[in-house]
Amino acid sequence: MDNRVLAARPAAPGLARETGRLDRLLIKDLTLKARIGIHPHEREPQRVRINAEVEILGDPRPIGDDIANVISYEDLVARIKGMIGAGHINLVETVAARIADICLADPRAVRALIRVEKLDIEPGAAVGIEIERLR
Repeated sequence: MDNRVLAARPAAPGLARETGRLDRLLIKDLTLKARIGIHPHEREPQRVRINAEVEILGDPRPIGDDIANVISYEDLVARIKGMIGAGHINLVETVAARIADICLADPRAVRALIRVEKLDIEPGAAVGIEIERLR
């Protein structure tokens, strides 16, 4: 499995000028086993792929190479895994909305773009949802 978690990078120049910094934290291709779906055969774990972009308003002061000054992708991934592992969920829309809530829990996060794809439903295709939430 290729689970890539990328650090924040600069984004949205207009808003960045107003606030001093706007970063985009990325979680790409996080693949997990989930119990998700409305059909009886979906009660068994199936693969889901999760992608998240979180735009973060940052303090204009330097981050000082200190984890306390950023939103930790490690914490977000752990919370997403915990939510997925907590039990059966009927809809990918519900999973995406819960991930957006996790990503926007920190007041510095202003936007979350979430994609959740089921990989084992349609042969040769991924099916799912992409949602955007703003603070």
